[in-house]
Amino acid sequence: MIFFEFARRNIRLNLLRSLLAVIGIVIGVVAISSMGILGNSLVLSISDSLTTVGDTIVVTLHTGGGGPTGTSSKGITDRQVTDIQRAAGSNVVIPLYAGGDRIVIGSEVGAAAIYGMSPSDIPELLDVENGVYVRGSTTAMAGSQLADEYDLMVGSRVGVGDEEQKLRVIGILKERGIGFDINPDYALIVSDTFYRDFYDVDEWDQVIVKVRDLDQIDTVKAAIEEQLNRREQVVNVLDTRAILETLIDTFNRISTFTVAIGGISLVVAGVSIFNVMMMSVTERTREIGVIRSIGARQGEVLRMFIYESFILGFIGSTIGGVLSFVGGYLAVIVMLEDTSYLFVPSSLVYILYGMGFGIGTSILSGFYPAWKASHLNPIEALRHE
Repeated sequence: MIFFEFARRNIRLNLLRSLLAVIGIVIGVVAISSMGILGNSLVLSISDSLTTVGDTIVVTLHTGGGGPTGTSSKGITDRQVTDIQRAAGSNVVIPLYAGGDRIVIGSEVGAAAIYGMSPSDIPELLDVENGVYVRGSTTAMAGSQLADEYDLMVGSRVGVGDEEQKLRVIGILKERGIGFDINPDYALIVSDTFYRDFYDVDEWDQVIVKVRDLDQIDTVKAAIEEQLNRREQVVNVLDTRAILETLIDTFNRISTFTVAIGGISLVVAGVSIFNVMMMSVTERTREIGVIRSIGARQGEVLRMFIYESFILGFIGSTIGGVLSFVGGYLAVIVMLEDTSYLFVPSSLVYILYGMGFGIGTSILSGFYPAWKASHLNPIEALRHE
């Protein structure tokens, strides 16, 4: 291990130069790891927000259909709902009305999405946090964000429409996040009877199919297409799982791109180490000649300089790994305001990736200077001034 000690000695003798090289590695590792942690946390956050609708098929009228505030736009008929139920088999089929309207809470006036569905179907689609599910045509449930904005609670009264039809809030929904079927967080959920009578509609705006077995989602989708679009396209059949997979794939690509940007700084650090090692070889040419003249082999000289670049890379990567956790924490807390995704293995592994890349870059950057040093002619090296 004498050549390893030679490498350590040279780093100490050129401490400032070595320190600058280490700082470059630290910056590169922190950039890669922090961007990787942020990107992975973003993917996990989006995935968790959308997975609640990843088992969903949404059926809407091909010509558009459905609308808020009592419009009589053509929608999906009861007969078509029956056809969808037949095609879906044992899976849950939920027809619903979807619109939006003016709401009045006390002296405050605002607007909200309005969803009408059978009270028996609501528990299949939504979870209640406080209170109970809709009962009858004079009650409603409020989405979590709507309740927060207007300080709604169980027992509150909400006026709907220009007539300010009063509904009593008997339930507050759990926050659901982004969805491709419905977005209930900023909505009122009412019974299908109330919606149909109040807005004078008799055709559904959309039908949601909750597929129990995700492996069957393509089969169910094809069956609905076959049942309703046999002669011409009557309905649009949307598979939310495909959209979910596309979104996650897109965010994964963005994550990879951000990591690659961080890698540029590590390449710059590698150039710095290359420069340090080349200067070291030039300054120690005579020393190399002495070592070779007393019997050191080419491989031993090569290892001595590789050891030196490894030590620089290891120190820089270790410090960078520790700082990456701090950098990742700050990036996640600023961007997502939630650090729960920081501690999952798929996020923390980016620290190991960054450290490994840092050490690898250091060794590769030092290889040519090491090779050059090991192939110096001993006689010419001894003559070097």
